[in-house]
Amino acid sequence: MYRQTWMEVNLDQITENVKKIKKICGKKIIAVVKADAYGCGDQQVLRACVEGGAEMAAVSSLDEAVMLRNVGYAGEILILGAVDPADVPQLIVRHISTAAYSMEWVKMVTAKGCRGLSVHLAVDTGMNRIGFRDIDEMKTALELLTEAGCDVDGIFTHFYCADVPDHKLTDLQSERFEKAVKALDYPFRWIHCDNSDAALFHHDHFSNACRIGITLYGITGYENNLEHAVSLYSTVTMCKHIHAGDTVGYGATYTAKGDEIIITAPIGYADGLIRANQGRHVYVDGCYGEIVGRVCMDQIMVKVDHEIPFGSVVEVFGPHISIESMADDLHTIPYEVLCLISPRVTRQYIYHGHTMEKNERLLSSSNEDAIGQ
Repeated sequence: MYRQTWMEVNLDQITENVKKIKKICGKKIIAVVKADAYGCGDQQVLRACVEGGAEMAAVSSLDEAVMLRNVGYAGEILILGAVDPADVPQLIVRHISTAAYSMEWVKMVTAKGCRGLSVHLAVDTGMNRIGFRDIDEMKTALELLTEAGCDVDGIFTHFYCADVPDHKLTDLQSERFEKAVKALDYPFRWIHCDNSDAALFHHDHFSNACRIGITLYGITGYENNLEHAVSLYSTVTMCKHIHAGDTVGYGATYTAKGDEIIITAPIGYADGLIRANQGRHVYVDGCYGEIVGRVCMDQIMVKVDHEIPFGSVVEVFGPHISIESMADDLHTIPYEVLCLISPRVTRQYIYHGHTMEKNERLLSSSNEDAIGQ
């Protein structure tokens, strides 16, 4: 790592979080590692999830599924989004399951031959994104798929309000989903509706798996004993004194009111620290400093109350500043904060108590089979 800005992902804590969530929900765990595990590293995070007891990986596209296969993951994979019917042969040969989400898609797939394809029926219980709404259509789709030789392994829906205190809409979606599952009267191996937050409170008796994404990292609005597993850091590259009337940054949007101390750190909007962070605080050398002046592409300037040595660690979010509070300040959600962190930010991993970077192998060859279970 030559540029002293990095995101730390504690894989040991992710493993423990999976174990805790599995104990809470009492169901099989589907680890959602789409979008490179929200930017945290799909291969690395998935390995930690498998060690914690996850039985399946979920991604958003065929590209993401193929990447997992290419790094040796031999376990079950489910694509939650739409797949081009023309790519069905790739799904079959690589043993990748996908969502069957509309009658049009089912007819296109079954018309071309799809024997051996594994699918999960997607049920739209109110989000109006993808999925079947009509039970009769679901029955017809199920019949077409099974007659064509597909393995209809699962059925699922997605809760869209599980992160709010009022669970009325979640309960309504759950009732609709249960009604659909019972009406189909089919031996699905995987029945899943609970997402991250719902896994912590929605204890139904008809689903048998939960899809866990953001709570892998200990991020949830519900009371829990999960551990935060992701932090973002930079370092001090300069410390200077400025005086009353001096301005800081592009556009001169900050003017010193007196003698002040300003530090600079090599992180900016090209790293995912968007310009809206101006005015927020970071934690450095035992104190909270305000980001002053506009966030630059590669650097920020921070007003602090004492001189800070070169190389001191600057915490953007982590033990002293939660990612939830950062998201609140930016009027967004932790998912977006994580996904915005760009690839040029080094990913460092804590794995079995040791620190390593993303390009290092996490296990020796003797343990390589663990990810393929």
